[in-house]
Amino acid sequence: MAYKIGMFRLAHLSDIHLGPLPDVDYRDLASKRITGYVNWQRNRRRHMRDSIIDQIVADVKAEAPDHIAVTGDLVNLALDREIEMARLWLEMLGSPHDVSLVPGNHDAYVPGALDKACRAWGPWMEGDGAAPVADSHAFPYLRVRGDIALIGTSTARATAPFMANGYFRARQAARLGRILDEAARRRLFRVVMIHHPPVRSAAAAHKRLFGIALFQKVIRQHGAELVLHGHTHEPTLYWIPGRNGEVPVVGVAAAGEAFGSRRPLAQYNLIDIERNGDRWNVRLSRRGVTGPTMPVTEMMLETLSGEPAEKVALTA
Repeated sequence: MAYKIGMFRLAHLSDIHLGPLPDVDYRDLASKRITGYVNWQRNRRRHMRDSIIDQIVADVKAEAPDHIAVTGDLVNLALDREIEMARLWLEMLGSPHDVSLVPGNHDAYVPGALDKACRAWGPWMEGDGAAPVADSHAFPYLRVRGDIALIGTSTARATAPFMANGYFRARQAARLGRILDEAARRRLFRVVMIHHPPVRSAAAAHKRLFGIALFQKVIRQHGAELVLHGHTHEPTLYWIPGRNGEVPVVGVAAAGEAFGSRRPLAQYNLIDIERNGDRWNVRLSRRGVTGPTMPVTEMMLETLSGEPAEKVALTA
């Protein structure tokens, strides 16, 4: 892909939750999947719609981004057939060169599922010059597109029933620090992708990230320009301390959230990044649907570079 001179457009989607579920037998449900299956039948199947996802993706492509970042939860129960279906969806979304992915907690729903997902979706999670992805130890990874460093971390791990926590530990922290330093030396705009929000109070206790303080320490010591996350199904903006000033932490509504849900309807983020000497101009546009028959439209436009009028600064 040829990048625009001085401008890079990044689209950000999350929490796809592709449906419908494939046929499930009793052996598939002899695990935590039983609770997820019940939740799907009672709630998610009514509120997560593939037709809405198709509408969002069509608008993404119409906006012609230079790259697409997907911050996890492609599937629901991490069944083998779901993982394969998600691979086909990724192929439709874009080539591995043009789409970068990190996994979410639903992609790691039961032990062993995350490694299967990493192998199936590896081309979209493979760092530049790195070996093919074999398992979850491939994170964090670094991809450079134009002046942009796309850095993928993983907080996904199988958890107990009724829990959806994420984990960010010392091994990833050390590698993330080195990647951030390398990207800084190359004068790149550093985008860190993570599924769980790395801020306090952004998610309920049973869904929160363990390792928030460690993640924020890495950003404070090494710096970053932007953090993108999913998980909460909410279009949020927080700020955390960085090495050279506060760093925006941007969440997004679920890409398939349909009318009737208590959460915001389907949205995605469109982020325009432009170098301005030694600084960056960054503009965030939230695009989504506002009703069951409404087209995708711009819902909010905000400048992230400089000092915004209002911001929520949360530290660990």
